[in-house]
Amino acid sequence: MVKKSHGYRARTRSLMSKRVRKRGISPLSTVLREYEVGQRVDIVIDPSFHKGMPHKRYHGRTGVVVGKRGRGIVVEVTLGKAVKNLIIRPEHLRPSRG
Repeated sequence: MVKKSHGYRARTRSLMSKRVRKRGISPLSTVLREYEVGQRVDIVIDPSFHKGMPHKRYHGRTGVVVGKRGRGIVVEVTLGKAVKNLIIRPEHLRPSRG
C-alpha cells in the first residue's frame, strides 16, 4: 500500500500552480503594497513566494487587516463560526474590490 502525503501543500497541483504566461517572480509592486488597519483584503496565494504563505484552506477568502507583525500582516478571517488571525506576507494579499 502507498501512504498518502499529509504535507502543507498536499493536493495543491492546480491550486498552487501559475498559468503559463504568469510564471516566474511577481512584480515588486505586490511586495511593496501598503495596507491600513481595517482594510478588506483577498487572500490569493502566490506560489512563487514560500515565506509567509497561508494554508491552502484560506485561498480565495476575504479578511480584514488587524495589524502588522514584522514583514507580515495580521488578517482576521472567519472560517465557519471561528474567527482566525493569520500572519500573511503581502505577496499573498490583494485589496478587495467588494
